[in-house]
Amino acid sequence: MCGIVGYAGRRQALAVLLDGLRRLEYRGYDSAGVVVQNGHGFAFEKRPGKVEALEAGVRRRALPGRVGLGHTRWATHGGVTALNAHPHISCDRRIAVVHNGIIENHAELRGELESSHAFLSGTDTEVIPHLIEQLYQETGGDILRAVSLAIDRLRGAFAIGVIHSDHPTCISVARVNCPMVLGIGEGETFMASDIPALLPFTRRILPLEEKEIASISSDGIRLFDTHLHPKSRRPLTVSWHAEAAAKNGHPHYMLQEIHAQPAVLAEEVEALAADPPKFRRPRDIDRVTIVACGSAFHAGLVAKVAIEELARIPVVVEPASELRHGDHPFGPETLTLAISQSGETADTLATVRAAREAGSPVLAITNVRGSTITREAEEVLYMHAGPEVAVAATKTYTSQVMNAIFVAMHLGRARHTLTEDRFDALLAEARRIPASVEWILNRDTLIQNCARKFQEGYGFMFIGRRTNLATACEAALKMKEITYLPAEGLGAGEMKHGPLALVDDRMVCVAIAPKGRSTDKMVSNIEEVRARGGRILAVATDGDAAVAGVSDHVLEIPECDELFSPALAIVPLQLLAYFRAVALGRDVDRPRNLAKSVTVE
Repeated sequence: MCGIVGYAGRRQALAVLLDGLRRLEYRGYDSAGVVVQNGHGFAFEKRPGKVEALEAGVRRRALPGRVGLGHTRWATHGGVTALNAHPHISCDRRIAVVHNGIIENHAELRGELESSHAFLSGTDTEVIPHLIEQLYQETGGDILRAVSLAIDRLRGAFAIGVIHSDHPTCISVARVNCPMVLGIGEGETFMASDIPALLPFTRRILPLEEKEIASISSDGIRLFDTHLHPKSRRPLTVSWHAEAAAKNGHPHYMLQEIHAQPAVLAEEVEALAADPPKFRRPRDIDRVTIVACGSAFHAGLVAKVAIEELARIPVVVEPASELRHGDHPFGPETLTLAISQSGETADTLATVRAAREAGSPVLAITNVRGSTITREAEEVLYMHAGPEVAVAATKTYTSQVMNAIFVAMHLGRARHTLTEDRFDALLAEARRIPASVEWILNRDTLIQNCARKFQEGYGFMFIGRRTNLATACEAALKMKEITYLPAEGLGAGEMKHGPLALVDDRMVCVAIAPKGRSTDKMVSNIEEVRARGGRILAVATDGDAAVAGVSDHVLEIPECDELFSPALAIVPLQLLAYFRAVALGRDVDRPRNLAKSVTVE
């Protein structure tokens, strides 16, 4: 979940490294550091805090050199201190390492190395430079061999960048269960944890595959397997541009990404209509298991309702973090649908591997071409959301929702449980969704005024039914992530089984109640809350007098088919959370304790 950047080429490395770290800060912002090869050894700087603290430090000293590494940290082992910041240096001060992931056997390795190596930090990472230092001596100065042997000794999830003062023109790179992307320029190469760091410099990328090792320099990339047998692979060209990850005049990335949703959804619809998902023996599928984490899990809840209605197959939705440790009966007749924005979510990947081993066909929905899940899955639906910088998912969530509904539509069509007329009607409805989102965004002042009514002291409870149970859960997550206020997402029918005890005049009950088969039940649930003194903020279909008549405040959305309502109903609630967070002075794009891509357990 940390961010790594590296550069080898004709430019001064420091400016490239700092630019990359700024673009990767969503992956961690507890501390940051850089190290540069200067021809006489290393020059490095590391600081606790955000990248801006590091930039203030390097302004006071020169760090010349054309090869270097950078790191922004999300702390796992060891507190937020300068000593625990990366890079970590070997005892002989000739090796520097940056690392993303967790070394599970670090204590064991540290015990072996402590007799001959001095440890300065409390991190798991520091065993890596000391281990490589020892192996480098044993191999007679072969840095790639030392890195390869170190990988064999390390257990866990890790992506590393290594520089050695004896080899001043190159960087050694390796990955095991953590993402790493290489970038190819003219007379220069790059490495990074994620594509946005590369976009200002190149769009030709080479994602490292599992247990691959690379040596990068101004001369290009040398690629090897874990036994150092040479490999070759064509690079990919990404369609994203640096401007896609810009704020475009908005005060925060999150607000820019919320406002990008109409364009993203329009692209999703046309791409899905032109290149629909494919299924192996669709008539033989007798159940679907959906695996995901966080916001992707909530998109999975939408998929469950849509698949059961349109394809007439029972569906279970499981958090991958729980399912991977259970005894789920995967098999050839079970379609596994795996949803991961990054394509690198550790728990989701582990579950995908278990499903494949059991013979289950796997369909993945992901935003990143070349990510690990694209190689693990049998079939892949690529989202078209582009880079998302804010930690809290917005445009990638609605993109996942749209992809999930299309999976259900095409699965129903392939199984002949969905008529062509109904399919065509749903497709026409999907094409109207982007304009409907734009309609909501044009009323953001009303949502901002509504957010102002609930200042300090209010708690939030989000309730929904059927397709919009997912909306309740996702809206509560947005509120928790960026405001740090307690919020719950619940099935509205569960209120009487306990949560009604929380209702008082300081509790805002947000009822997601667009027109659909459960609207009447939602009105009854709203009445239950009103009878106990709760305040009601409803998300309702434009002109629905029944819901408006029992609510204190209403956020309206355009009328649509109920299956697509989650793609609309979440938008005003994304804005509600955003405006509350801004009013509270929160760091909206980089909420405390969180990182964008969860690549460790």
